[in-house]
Amino acid sequence: MHKPQNIVILTGAGISAESGIETFRSDGGPDGPGLWEQHPIEDVATPEGFARDPDLVLNFYDMRRADVQTKQPNAAHYALARLDREWSARAGHTLLIVTQNVDDLHERAGAECVHHMHGELLSALCSACLGRSQWTGPMIGRPACPRCGETALRPDVVWFGEMPYDMERIYAALRSADLFVSIGTSGAVYPAAGFVQDARSLGVQTLELNLERSEGSGWFDETRLGTAGVLVPEWVKEVLGE
Repeated sequence: MHKPQNIVILTGAGISAESGIETFRSDGGPDGPGLWEQHPIEDVATPEGFARDPDLVLNFYDMRRADVQTKQPNAAHYALARLDREWSARAGHTLLIVTQNVDDLHERAGAECVHHMHGELLSALCSACLGRSQWTGPMIGRPACPRCGETALRPDVVWFGEMPYDMERIYAALRSADLFVSIGTSGAVYPAAGFVQDARSLGVQTLELNLERSEGSGWFDETRLGTAGVLVPEWVKEVLGE
């Protein structure tokens, strides 16, 4: 692999699963089915589901918000935070971590150059004023918006049928990148699943770090299989020249 200068990293559920955060697409196992098997997508992750049964949706995200605050970053999060810190300190080098995850484990590990394309659990979006507020408690009791006072809060999470946040920032980063790395993603959710194709069309080198091959593995120049907690620290050391 050539020595990159401008790196875009996409992280998915696989990187947080090692911290004990339940994924939506797990197919069962000792901990039971994934969240999609427990709750149909149309019930808890669409605007229509929220309009139909807001209590169900608010309770679903209240439980997830409470749960994520009990979890801790793992070795992969800390390795990316180190890369974030040290890479940005090098002249002419840039790094953007684009995450599909709505947890805050990248930030708690110390990363700063993080873009949550699907929103954040620890944030509330007001449907009345469109303001965003940091939020760690429940929403089921219809608390007032800290900004406008209306009782119109919803999870600041991008649902199916809604546009991910600030896509132009991501595409701008890809256009200036010379390395795109995908970590712990299924390759099933667009537009994120198409980033590797966008990168390839721009002549950007591509690398996949995943527990198993994703649906888009064939688009990557290289795929390395294993747990994120092992693969990511090893790759970070490689990039930093250690």
